[in-house]
Amino acid sequence: MPLIAVIDDDPDIREASLLVLNSKGYEVVLGTNPKEGYEIVKKQNPDLIILDVMMDEPDDGFFLAQKFRREGIKTPIIMYTSISKTVGMDFGVSEMVPVDDFVEKPISPDTLIQKVEKLLKK
Repeated sequence: MPLIAVIDDDPDIREASLLVLNSKGYEVVLGTNPKEGYEIVKKQNPDLIILDVMMDEPDDGFFLAQKFRREGIKTPIIMYTSISKTVGMDFGVSEMVPVDDFVEKPISPDTLIQKVEKLLKK
């Protein structure tokens, strides 16, 4: 089964993601901050990255996604975000936000699985 890296500082989100993804047979590795997430991606080469926007800093997820792309890591990235609810802004995929899709928190298990399956088929 594909390996999915979930990088999020919220233990509840990590645990919920782990349960949902494991229930569909995916192997999951968890990171709690940008440094740990970067090391996981470099060492374990996951098939998909799920990345939170806000961790230690409000824009950690953006910077980490940009770093992955600058280093030639083309692994699909889904970004967890609550920014549109927090600040009223919507983000789209762009060079500034080099991710493949977004999932709004709180996360619907069905939506998460649908987006994961779509990106893994690419």
